[in-house]
Amino acid sequence: MKRLEERFERLKEKGEKALVGFVTACDPDYATSLALIEKMCEAGLDVLELGIPFSDPSADGPVIQRSSERALKAGATVKKILKLVADIREFTDIPIVLFTYTNPLLAFGYEAFASKASEAGADGVLVVDMPPEEAFELDGALAKKQINLIRLVAPTTYDKRVRMIADTASGFLYLISMVGVTGSGGLNADAVEEQYNRVKDLTTLPVCVGFGITTPDDVEAIARFADGVVIGSAFERIIESNLDKPHLPKIIGAQTREYKARTRLKESVTD
Repeated sequence: MKRLEERFERLKEKGEKALVGFVTACDPDYATSLALIEKMCEAGLDVLELGIPFSDPSADGPVIQRSSERALKAGATVKKILKLVADIREFTDIPIVLFTYTNPLLAFGYEAFASKASEAGADGVLVVDMPPEEAFELDGALAKKQINLIRLVAPTTYDKRVRMIADTASGFLYLISMVGVTGSGGLNADAVEEQYNRVKDLTTLPVCVGFGITTPDDVEAIARFADGVVIGSAFERIIESNLDKPHLPKIIGAQTREYKARTRLKESVTD
């Protein structure tokens, strides 16, 4: 549970914002997925969001949907993904957040999942389709193992509900930049900043912004004000476009490095 808190504190001291990178676990296969993540970590990724592939990813756009299909065809299971987390821990202490839907956790069992995720070295869990009112059992299982529960807030979430969500979250809040699914275009940084400021006034947690962030310029625009920038579809688009290239890990590492460079502020916030 401390890895996320310590990472955000360290970044603040250095005058940097968090680069949070999402990839679907085992896409396109186990070995390649591990190699991609290693290069992303070497390139400066601050937090890894590791997607557990699901057959009906309703919150995800077509790019991430296809990544889930590839991973499932390659034999991805919750058990195998937890092994992947343990293998990632062999080369990095980066905070790892498991991004998932309710059904895979329900099938695995909340208590068993929390226990195995803790043993593997996971730091947080984000369940896209589970509202706080229905998460008491999972909350309890994760809390016993000191795993952060990351929560989502949307531009349409009203203030009273933002407070309630924030009070039941830990690690950071994930602010969705726009209404829609992952990979949506049309990022309006000024509008997102207004939403960020509203949410930030209601919580002491770091607030990271995701959805619609694609280019290095997008990253820089959001990093001006947010505590962290979440990139998912853009990484998966790189994977999908370079599946036949043996140097795919180097390609995604280079892109990670470029994104990370845009999260570094010119002056430390502690100066």
